[in-house]
Amino acid sequence: MQTIYTVTTLETEVKPGEPQKILQQHFDQTRSLFVYLTWFLTEVSRYAEADAHQKASKHLPTEKDLNVNTKIAGNEILWKMLDDPALKEQFTIVKPALNTDKDLLRKIYLQLAETPEYKTYAAQPGRDRAEEKKIIEFILNDLLLANEVFVSHIEETYSNWDDDGEMIVQILVGYIQKPGSITFKQLMSADKEEFAKGLLQTVLDKSEHLQSLITPKLKNWDPERIALLDMILMKMGVAEFLYFETIPPKVTINEYIDLAKEYSTQQSGQFVNGILDNIHNELVQQGKMQKVDYKKA
Repeated sequence: MQTIYTVTTLETEVKPGEPQKILQQHFDQTRSLFVYLTWFLTEVSRYAEADAHQKASKHLPTEKDLNVNTKIAGNEILWKMLDDPALKEQFTIVKPALNTDKDLLRKIYLQLAETPEYKTYAAQPGRDRAEEKKIIEFILNDLLLANEVFVSHIEETYSNWDDDGEMIVQILVGYIQKPGSITFKQLMSADKEEFAKGLLQTVLDKSEHLQSLITPKLKNWDPERIALLDMILMKMGVAEFLYFETIPPKVTINEYIDLAKEYSTQQSGQFVNGILDNIHNELVQQGKMQKVDYKKA
């Protein structure tokens, strides 16, 4: 959707392959966001060592300064993540340290150090895998994602947070469960990436035909006065009706209603619903809906 919008509003002629490059940039931005969130999580966990060093370096350190508990810096889950060659490579490519707010990092660590959850973890002798994972998840959920200042920081740093944040967090939770399980060069599955590229190219290639199916259903609406995003969403929906045989029409309609509500105007959801439903019924009557059982497919 975003790529089609960008291509549609370009003032210069679109070069062959440019839409696919723009789409790839979106994929790359999603990966960068994931790498940065992972980096910040690991840096908060590792900060115990930096804190201990700073306090021990005081001119007149107290006994407390000399005995900062650094257990979390050796967290087993943390180091399985940091030892992952794929993650190391992404840290080198994305360079998340350049975007890190060091003051915020320190403040979040100090908040962590004062929580009952952290104190209980640090006081336990030895290491228990369940507790190792639990404290890392606590940092992610309660110290980062629930922290308005951190969320504002990541929104300012990555414009795609609102779009990709929920998905990224789900992937990161899975990565904490099983470090080393992520293929960073392809965060989404190959079939989803293939679908995205196929839908993009289909909507661009068949744009005039899709428009010809939509325009008669607009009745008293002037096509030129309809929100551009609404028109793009309707074209995408009709493209799925006609050219993506394994996607159930109901799934298509519901998806574009949700996208219209979230990204366009207040009335867009109902508007897009009405047009797509009308076109769907007409295509069924004309025998042009060549759908297969998606479960079998």
